[in-house]
Amino acid sequence: MWFSMTDTRHETTDDTVVVTGAAGFIASHLVRQLLEAGYVVRGTVRNLARREGYAHLLALPGADARLELVEADLTTAGAFDAVVDGAAFVMHTASPYALSVADPQRDLVDPAVKGTLNVLEACARASSVRRVVLTSSMAAITDEPGGDHVLTEADWNDKSSLSRNPYYFSKAEAEREAWAFMRSVDRGFDLVVVNPFLVIGPAIGPASNESTQVFVDLQQGGYPGILDLTWGFVDVRDVADAHVRAMITPAASGRYICAGDVLSMRQVVAVLRECLPNSGKLPSRGLDNSLGTRVVKLASYTQPSGAGTYLRTHLGRVPRYDASKIQRELGVTFRPATDSIRDTVDDLVARGRMAD
Repeated sequence: MWFSMTDTRHETTDDTVVVTGAAGFIASHLVRQLLEAGYVVRGTVRNLARREGYAHLLALPGADARLELVEADLTTAGAFDAVVDGAAFVMHTASPYALSVADPQRDLVDPAVKGTLNVLEACARASSVRRVVLTSSMAAITDEPGGDHVLTEADWNDKSSLSRNPYYFSKAEAEREAWAFMRSVDRGFDLVVVNPFLVIGPAIGPASNESTQVFVDLQQGGYPGILDLTWGFVDVRDVADAHVRAMITPAASGRYICAGDVLSMRQVVAVLRECLPNSGKLPSRGLDNSLGTRVVKLASYTQPSGAGTYLRTHLGRVPRYDASKIQRELGVTFRPATDSIRDTVDDLVARGRMAD
C-alpha cells in the first residue's frame, strides 16, 4: 500500500512506526519484525518508481494491511514532515555506507548529517512522536579499536575526518548532531541510539551490504592473504530486535553498543572453509604477523583512500568493548558469530553472490 505525499494528516496511533530507508539491509528486518508484532509501518524509500528495490517488503506477512511506503529524500528539508505526522515512533536507519567514495562530504557526511537532522526536525514539529531510535554505529565510538581500553557507550570517535575513515566520520558527526539537536530544542520525544559493529546475516531484500561483502571478497580471492584484522560481529536479526526493544522499553536511554563475538580474519576464513570446502580462492598465506602487517600497511597507500585509511587504522588491532548495557537494560541476546556467518554464506550462495 502507498500513500501520496499530498496526504498531510494521519491518524495518531501508538501502533504506527516510521522506518526510514525501509528497503535497506537492517531496515528490512526491522520492518518484518514490526509487522510480525502487529504494528502499522510507514516506510520511506528513495524512489517508488523502482519497485524492484522494495518489492520484498510488499511480500512480507501483514504488509497488505499494515505497510505504507512513501518516497522521501534524506537531504530535502521538510521531506519527512508528512511521513512522521501521526506516528508514535520513528526508526531512522537510512544512511550511506561505503569506505571509499568520490566526494566524502557530498556522498557520506551530508546525507548522514542532513538526513538525521531533517528527520529530527520533522519529529519536533509533529505532536505525535514519542521516541526516535537512531541507527548509529561503532564507527561513532571509535575508528581505531584495540589496546587495553575497553570501549563503552561513553567513548566517542574523535579521530576520523574527511580524509581519515570518512565513513566513520559521517556516522560520528550524524550522531553528535542528533544529540546536540536534542539538547537545543523543546520536543515531545526522546532519542535512543543503537551502535552496532559489523552487521552480518541473511538479507531479506536485494540491497547490498558492505559488511557481508567481506565474505564475498574473501571467497573470490580479493585478499592477498590472511590479514591481521579482527572484527566485532552482530547478526542483523539481533540488531533489528535491539531496535524494537529500544523502542518499546520505557526506561531505554542514551546509546547502546550492539555487538557480540570478536573474530579474527583467520577465524572467519576457517568458518568459510567449512561452509565452502570446494572454494580454492580463500586466502591461506599468513600475513597476520608483524612483518605481514608492515607490508600490508605499505601497500595500503596504493588503495583507494577510504580502504587505505581503514587498513592503517585497523591492522593489528583487536577491538575490546562492553556490550553489557544493551543486554542488561534491553534484554538483547546475540547469536554466535559463527552461526551468523554460516547463515550469511547460505544466503549469499542462494542469491548467486557466492559459489558453493
